[in-house]
Amino acid sequence: MTTGGIEIERDILAPPTAVFAAWTSADSFARWFGGAEVEVPRESLDFVAEPGRNWAAQMVLPGGGTIDWAGEVVEVSPSERFVFTITDEPANPERARVEVELTEFAGGTRVRFAQEAPGFTDEQKAGLIAGWEGFIDELAKIATA
Repeated sequence: MTTGGIEIERDILAPPTAVFAAWTSADSFARWFGGAEVEVPRESLDFVAEPGRNWAAQMVLPGGGTIDWAGEVVEVSPSERFVFTITDEPANPERARVEVELTEFAGGTRVRFAQEAPGFTDEQKAGLIAGWEGFIDELAKIATA
């Protein structure tokens, strides 16, 4: 897993195929990315889970503001591993690496998530964790539906 950043481990009561599909399907991504309070309009999303593909999304925040996101899909191992890069500064070529590993257990899937966070303060890392926890909450709803 990625070092020098954040890590989250969660158990989702759904099989790895369902959890992986929630991570990598564009329609699901548009629903969970940003959490419950944020909208990612499907027409703003360019997301195909294939290695080497760039992706982009726009989040519409509750107050009407927006955040543009971009990255690249690095690795796709169905039902096991998904690696991509991410930034909220698309014009900046620097990207943080995100690694998602899925391990099956009786009744569900253990999700191990890690993201690089170079130069982040402890407070910023705590905010990053809280954000991703909300995203994963929404992802789990999709995977268990």
